Amino acid sequence: TVLVLGESGTGKELVAREIHRLSPRNTKPFISIDCGAIPENLLESELFGHEKGAFTGATASRKGLFEEAHRGTLFMDEIGDMTVATQVKLLRALDLGEVRRVGSSTPVYVDARLVTATNKNLETLVRNGAFREELYYRLNVICIAVPALRERRADIIPLAEYFLKLYSSRMNKKAPKLSSEARQFMLRYDWPGNVRELENALERAVVLARSDT
Repeated sequence: TVLVLGESGTGKELVAREIHRLSPRNTKPFISIDCGAIPENLLESELFGHEKGAFTGATASRKGLFEEAHRGTLFMDEIGDMTVATQVKLLRALDLGEVRRVGSSTPVYVDARLVTATNKNLETLVRNGAFREELYYRLNVICIAVPALRERRADIIPLAEYFLKLYSSRMNKKAPKLSSEARQFMLRYDWPGNVRELENALERAVVLARSDT
């Protein structure tokens, strides 16, 4: 298991996808889920699946993401937003290598490599009782910290030029050049939204460009 730490917008999922691509599991699925975007009552069903009739609206049995990621990689983003109750079930799945669909008592064996990510300080959450200590240690076998963009300014201009070409191609326009003034401004700016903010700025620049610079 790998834990990827970093501020929002630094590219944690990109790191997770690269881990999968370079692993022997790369011919199997890479499945991604944002734990912070799914309500607690639905997250368990998303992860572990459910049987028909397990709850209102469960009109058919359904595999969970652990089963879908069998032999591949399951990437769980914003793991720090997961409730303690769901953490307990996740820990069980990791310890036993099996899941139980909601509404079923039959365990299903799964072999999914887990990569998790968060922009929160999990050690602080553990001290405050908001995150299970034993789960933290299970997730944090290998830890990769992704630096904020302001801490790797040498990446700013190459990324900017990449996004210029990308969005110019998508919009069927000639890629504009970056002026020396634009470069200096970009290198001085701290980019609180990190690579995501930089990408947004360059996409907008391509849309609004009225010259070749």
